[in-house]
Amino acid sequence: MGGKCPHRHVKKRRYSHKTARRTKFLVNGDDMVFDELKKSEEERKPLPVDEDLPGMGQYYCIHCDRYFANVSVRDEHFKTKRHRKRVKQMMGPAPHTQLDADLASGMGMPDNGPKLMST
Repeated sequence: MGGKCPHRHVKKRRYSHKTARRTKFLVNGDDMVFDELKKSEEERKPLPVDEDLPGMGQYYCIHCDRYFANVSVRDEHFKTKRHRKRVKQMMGPAPHTQLDADLASGMGMPDNGPKLMST
């Protein structure tokens, strides 16, 4: 009656789900990252030194909005599937913005279309 616990993989899945949920709220929105990517190299500010961020805030991936501890970790990140998907997503059409959401919910300016008949 020995062997591994049959429910062992469930705990692992639950843990990874929690970390995914935790990190979901730490990144910038897609629209903010998209706007940052559209800026030219001259308009982008150099990264300030920040002791609270990994690698003093000097190793940053713009597409994924992540900081890394050193150059080698960042370069490994550039080879991952998650990063390549994110780059492809950011090179496509512009993501939805808060203005789009407001208009869709009816909170923005009304768009009734052109008048069909004038009286």
